[in-house]
Amino acid sequence: MKRFLTIALLLVIIVPCLNAQRKEIGQARTFIKSGKNLDKAEQLMRNLLKDNANRENEKIHVVLCDALRKQYEERNMKMYLKQKQDTASFFLLTRNMFMAYESLDSLDARPNAKGKEQLRYREKNAAFLNTYRRNLYNGGLYFVRKQQYATAYDMLDTYIDCARQPLFTSYRYPVSPEAAYWSLFCGYKLQDDEKALRYAAAALEDESHLESALEYLSEIYKKQEATEAYEKTLRDGFTRYPDSKFFFTYLIDYYNEAQQPDSAMSVVNSALAHDSENELYLFAKSNLLLNTGDYAGCIALCDSLIARNDQYADAYYNAGLAYINMALITKRDMKEGRQSRRLVNDFYKKSMPYMERYRELAPEEKDKWAAALYNIYLQLNMGKQFEEIDKLLR
Repeated sequence: MKRFLTIALLLVIIVPCLNAQRKEIGQARTFIKSGKNLDKAEQLMRNLLKDNANRENEKIHVVLCDALRKQYEERNMKMYLKQKQDTASFFLLTRNMFMAYESLDSLDARPNAKGKEQLRYREKNAAFLNTYRRNLYNGGLYFVRKQQYATAYDMLDTYIDCARQPLFTSYRYPVSPEAAYWSLFCGYKLQDDEKALRYAAAALEDESHLESALEYLSEIYKKQEATEAYEKTLRDGFTRYPDSKFFFTYLIDYYNEAQQPDSAMSVVNSALAHDSENELYLFAKSNLLLNTGDYAGCIALCDSLIARNDQYADAYYNAGLAYINMALITKRDMKEGRQSRRLVNDFYKKSMPYMERYRELAPEEKDKWAAALYNIYLQLNMGKQFEEIDKLLR
């Protein structure tokens, strides 16, 4: 008796629900047939799908797809006729439609009781969507231009992901390098490494954006502390784009931080072989010569830079610092005496005009020139100049 009452109670609950479901499906179909209230038809089906019990109801998915298709065809016709149209909502509708059809296809592909697939919708649905797939890409670029990178990424991801979807088995969609690049760009802008890297390999096949792609990837790898990938990406970028300040500078910085001066010098020499007059490359070499203790070589290179451009502040600083280092080494290594003092003073005297000129050209760099001039004036017993610097440093 209790079992009978339980079953009866379930029937009392289920029957009204089924009747309500049928009513809403019927109402949505009426809207679709009339071509009016299509958005309401869509919403009715989406409301039904909020209930987990309805998630695998194929009829609801079919009606939802029909509602979206009808909306899309109407909006697409307006676009074709160049009638006033909300472009953003049109592209969003495009993606929603693809997502709905892919969900339907997953249900359509379920094996029957005998374990066999009986695909009823795939062929015609795939043919319909194939015609409009390009609008997913167009939508992605539209939202990129609007700087709505999350939405742009979703559009591009759906466009690329079609290649993986069973719905499009009869179509061959190679991964578009352009779409992959823009997905990398969006992921980079969103600071979402996983999204940025998802199609990175394909993005590197887009020659028109390769330089930018390598820049973004190198920054991502640096943030992830993926040292090997970071170095390789910078190397690839420098090899392909030797005029790029980005790859050259970051690669030199990497080797300096890694204490690999030979590798850094190799990069500098390669850069100079490409452009022997480039001031950035020449200055970088002067830095390396300074850091590795080749002070005479550093001074000679800085003098050549100054001869070409007497406003090049950092060249004066490097040359002045090289002379100071020579003075310090002499003071450390030679026995105390008149000869060593004379030599030390001589190096400080030679450093002074470089550092004073650097001060003139870069007054904001007080932390660099003030300490140097303090030591120079102190060593050379230049009281007035020393007092002025001493006050600055207090």
